[in-house]
Amino acid sequence: MRFNNILIVCVGNICRSPMTEAIFKLHLQQAQSPIKVSSAGIGALIGHPADPFVNEILREQKGIDCSAHRARQLNKEMLAESELILVMENVHCKKIKRQFPAACGKVHLLGNWSNFEIPDPYKMPKQFFVDIYHLILQGVEEWQTKLT
Repeated sequence: MRFNNILIVCVGNICRSPMTEAIFKLHLQQAQSPIKVSSAGIGALIGHPADPFVNEILREQKGIDCSAHRARQLNKEMLAESELILVMENVHCKKIKRQFPAACGKVHLLGNWSNFEIPDPYKMPKQFFVDIYHLILQGVEEWQTKLT
């Protein structure tokens, strides 16, 4: 199956999903892939920017500026437009499948290929964000090998 749109989902859309979105976009751009990536939250802090640690780590690790990001609430239109929906935790899979049954076959863990979840770093110290950065990077790299 060919994927044109990937949606990355976490809870607030200010930590894990914007970090994943930014990394995925960079990797796909480097691979010259036309796949589009966006993000949203199950309980988004609508309109809020990415957490300052997200911006700091992305700038330090990848040279990415994520300052324009603003959190968006997940909705059925986003789910319908996306062929692949990547979430951080199994509970996110269950919640989306329960609330939006039409999305069932499209929802997978970012850590699917190595069977891991990515814990929420919200209000945690910077080192926790660095740790999840490495998990996110692993998940993105594993998915990219399947997509490009």
